[in-house]
Amino acid sequence: MTGRIEHLEMIQIRKEFPGIVANDGINLAVRGGEVLGLLGENGAGKSTLMNVLFGLYPPDGGEIRVNGARVRIASPREAMRLGIGMVHQHFMLIPTHTVAENLALALPDVPFLRPTAPVRDRLAGFAERYGLRVDPAAYVWELSAGQQQRVEILKALLGGADLLVLDEPTSVLTPQEADELFAILARMRQEGHAIIFITHKLDEIMRTTDRIQVLRQGRDVGTLTTAATTKEELAACMVGRAVSFDLDKKPLFPGEPILEVEHLTVLGTMDRPAVRDLSLTVHIREIVGIAGVSGNGQKELVETIAGLRPPAGGTIRMAGRPLPPGDPRAAAMAGIAHIPEERLRFGVVGNLDLAENAVLKDYHTPANCRWGMLRAGARADKAKAIVRDFQVVPPRLDAPIRSLSGGNVQKFLVGRELWQDPPLVLASHPTYGVDIGAAQMIRKRLLWRRSAGGGVLLVSEDLDEVLALADRVAVIYEGTLRWIDNPRTATRAQIGLLMGDARDRTGAEAPAAPGTPEAAAGNGTGTGTGSPVAAAADRPPTPPEIL
Repeated sequence: MTGRIEHLEMIQIRKEFPGIVANDGINLAVRGGEVLGLLGENGAGKSTLMNVLFGLYPPDGGEIRVNGARVRIASPREAMRLGIGMVHQHFMLIPTHTVAENLALALPDVPFLRPTAPVRDRLAGFAERYGLRVDPAAYVWELSAGQQQRVEILKALLGGADLLVLDEPTSVLTPQEADELFAILARMRQEGHAIIFITHKLDEIMRTTDRIQVLRQGRDVGTLTTAATTKEELAACMVGRAVSFDLDKKPLFPGEPILEVEHLTVLGTMDRPAVRDLSLTVHIREIVGIAGVSGNGQKELVETIAGLRPPAGGTIRMAGRPLPPGDPRAAAMAGIAHIPEERLRFGVVGNLDLAENAVLKDYHTPANCRWGMLRAGARADKAKAIVRDFQVVPPRLDAPIRSLSGGNVQKFLVGRELWQDPPLVLASHPTYGVDIGAAQMIRKRLLWRRSAGGGVLLVSEDLDEVLALADRVAVIYEGTLRWIDNPRTATRAQIGLLMGDARDRTGAEAPAAPGTPEAAAGNGTGTGTGSPVAAAADRPPTPPEIL
């Protein structure tokens, strides 16, 4: 075994925050040459436990032992000295620096003059050893998400990591990039590295791990051997009850267009086109899914439709009426609900409490405002109803919303946006970073909105989610759409290839799918042959059962 860490234990770890016990006496053990999966609902304490291990939080109780010896980890530098590395969910790289410069910044032993020279020499060895090939002279902003993740792993390995913590490592990867990551982890495991793998994707954790530890409400539920368990058993351990994976998606006749986007061009960073002459239509009783790797224009597309960003060209119509450009209130008043990609930046105000966040979009309406004064009782009642109906778990209703876990913030945000049965829902990464129970709840709510007569534009990097929910599917690449003829028969590999470079294996540009808007008229206004056809369902009287 090459690693220095042969056995690591976290014993009776306790971590408290004001009003919350995040970790309540948790035990964890991992050995060299082993992949340990860490599962749990949002707010279960996974990230807190790993932040304690990496020296970002001091524990309020318990101890950590490495190879049987008690250690004190007071900082990330101390963790790295002990051989512990962590790849965070959001990459910690400087986009305007090169790969070699980012790696040099993370290492303590580089020379003052020409600090990138030894980094380049060491990179070659790791590239050959693990398949982590990346151009040291490339700027980080030029790299794909998969390549940036390789840089993060290299940063940990160059720092001498024998134990690697990966937090949601595949959330921004194409299927092909995820497969490459799994191959890298397999080689590391063979060399004796210990790996802790945090993910909400049960298929991935079943595929990559040796054992799986489950946390619930800050406590250790138990550890299972991967080969002797099932996804259903894991989901039940996570949420404390059986979880249904059946979304019960009924085929429907699409109705009239609710959203029409024609020849839209949107400028992004440095006034470069992020969306290029893009057209699409969303109909009543239809979910249109857009898959793609982050940074290909989906963020700019959704923000423009929501009125947060003015377009450089093109038109947007809602129910046949043009939308004023760059006017978020007009978009909201027209019936557009927006579940944004960045929930804490565009969805909620972190320092405001739940009741105040509940009326951010409609505080000026008679239901919430009288004689120019907000009605405290009305907003509190709305917040309580959202908390109840969407299973939000806040410490208290008057707590700032930033004190909630990410998954609970997302559930509250979805509840607020779906509150008044909006005609159109812009759902951008609606289940990003949430646990399986919350993800299934959100997906079922979107399907209910569809069956109740609404339209949904779903933008997600989770290809399985797009294929499960959408009636029509397109892949966005460099601001343009390529439509999938039939989402029910398309393979993940085929769509993943389009997500990566929008070209087929021969190098030719992938043609528009027959029967799609581009093939039929070139303007994205058709329904496509992938839309299932059946009798339209009547509006259900109440939302479906969550689980």
